[in-house]
Amino acid sequence: MKIQIQGKTITREEPVRVSELIEGDKYQYQAAKINNRIRELDYIIDKDCEVSLLSLNDTEAATIYQSTLRYLVIMAIERIYPKARVIFNYSVSRSIFASISGINHAFMQKDLDKIKEELDKIIAEDLPIKRFSISKEEAKKYYNEIGFKDKAKILAYRKESTVHMYECGDYKNYMFGYMLPSTGYIKKYNFRLYAPGFIIQYPRAENKGEIPAFEDERVFQNALREANRWGNITTASYISQMNEIIEQGKALEFINICETRHNNQLAALGEKIARDINTLRLIAVAGPSSSGKTTFTNRLRIQLKTLGIDPLMISVDDFYNQGHMAPIDEFGKPDFEHIDALDRKLFDEVIYKLINGEEVALPKYNFKTQARSFGEPVKLGKHQPIMIEGIHALNDELTPSIPAELKFKVYIAPQAQLHIDDHNPISLSDIRLIRRMVRDFETRNSSCEQTLEMWPSVRRGEFKWIYPHQSNADFVFNSELSYELCVLKKHALPLLEAVDTESPYFIQANRLVKFLKYFTDISDKWIPCNSIIREFIGDSIFYTKDKC
Repeated sequence: MKIQIQGKTITREEPVRVSELIEGDKYQYQAAKINNRIRELDYIIDKDCEVSLLSLNDTEAATIYQSTLRYLVIMAIERIYPKARVIFNYSVSRSIFASISGINHAFMQKDLDKIKEELDKIIAEDLPIKRFSISKEEAKKYYNEIGFKDKAKILAYRKESTVHMYECGDYKNYMFGYMLPSTGYIKKYNFRLYAPGFIIQYPRAENKGEIPAFEDERVFQNALREANRWGNITTASYISQMNEIIEQGKALEFINICETRHNNQLAALGEKIARDINTLRLIAVAGPSSSGKTTFTNRLRIQLKTLGIDPLMISVDDFYNQGHMAPIDEFGKPDFEHIDALDRKLFDEVIYKLINGEEVALPKYNFKTQARSFGEPVKLGKHQPIMIEGIHALNDELTPSIPAELKFKVYIAPQAQLHIDDHNPISLSDIRLIRRMVRDFETRNSSCEQTLEMWPSVRRGEFKWIYPHQSNADFVFNSELSYELCVLKKHALPLLEAVDTESPYFIQANRLVKFLKYFTDISDKWIPCNSIIREFIGDSIFYTKDKC
């Protein structure tokens, strides 16, 4: 048996575990890619293969690390507070928020210290974490007996007849995803008391395997708390709850409730802008990819018009440097998301002149010819603000001549608090990736693989150009619609399932397939024509010419 690993060829007569092939520090890797499939380090190799060892610099390895850390945190808490209920949510500063109930007192620093002490003890013992399989019915019975009703409910929507669980000592649990082979692999984590629970920080692949600095982003914490409150109102924080709503014939009502929430957010935002319209001259909108910015800005414009405010829409894309001149990125390619890919001087000059009452001819960029032309001069009316939308809209470097008090900054992104179960929150970036995948196919006829190929570059741009400026936002618009994955599922699944097993993107596609299969379908026909989801599945009113 020949094994190609890290540029070397190893010969073995007998089957061998991946972990046994690691030279030096065994903790330096967290997973392996074997013949284009992600495998745990305990995986037994029994035939010729090609092996790539993955570290915390790799997204897949960092995800496995995070899953294992969550597993061990629950294990530590159960040892101290056997009747406690733990719920994980993704939170501010790229962290996880853990809420604890059932301990009969407010969660305090002394409680967190006990958990950390117990967790460190578990890590120091380097206990093996073993995977085993049981039938779905056995798993449901087990979870019902120990009070994990949320895990028992989601298993009803699992297509497979068996469930993979993990055992560490006398502790058993199921996590959505793979795990590390032993507790000693957890080397880096931070705890922080964060009422009414605590924050868990962990290494991130986009931060080169290190833990990012913690930034307490008040605006975003409020948005996430509101999302949590919303989940309680709709009783739809869990996939099983959403599926039950659909099964009860209440899908249309659920859609209308979610869409009304967007309407309410827009009304609140419009009133806030209207109160300050005497001083506001620039409304800036930014957010990560597939947040629904196009639909949002159109709907905000209409909302403002009902208040007597008619903003002048200016596209940042029209200010690209002619000839597609852009800085070169770390891979030797033009970085069109870099702020210097824009003619910043021209942009600042145009905005400055308009705000100061001058007539200005606005540019129009032709992406085919990579040249710029200018239209008829325009002039702002009384109390008429400018509205811009783009990746750099919240970056003050784009408009250095405009005082901060004249700007109103809006950040838009899905801020969901959705769960597979208590211990497995749903990734917000996965929601946006699925949106993007569906839209790319519907509007550009791009394959799922093309979207997956460019997604890492998109994410790098977000971390570099959007997230550093999001805390400056005056308003956070939560573009999440709790029902959306029930709609997007039927569009995304055929695309994902078409990815060949030999494709370099099969691993990610397969992970999303397993996740989406839990959702029950909702028909497209019930989605309003002005919904943000229409931006991705098609038939949006904002992409349709008025033929009346």
